[in-house]
Amino acid sequence: MEQLISLGILLIFIGFIIVFIGTFLLAAKQTSTSSKTKVAVGGFIGPIPFGFGNDKNFVWFITLLSLVLFLFWLFFGLRFFKTN
Repeated sequence: MEQLISLGILLIFIGFIIVFIGTFLLAAKQTSTSSKTKVAVGGFIGPIPFGFGNDKNFVWFITLLSLVLFLFWLFFGLRFFKTN
């Protein structure tokens, strides 16, 4: 049983290493070609969604997506986790 646990942990570490190597190889490939990358980040400050990035349309999309996710969280929080 201990050997299976050790093997599982080893496989997880190998998976992380493969993901990191793949990420670095992909990043190196992307820097060799010229492309315009669009970036946006969204989140919440309390119940208010926010977003920022380098493309106006993408920022609006991320902000609306954050708002929709907040509404889902609010709906399911009130629907299924009522306290007495």
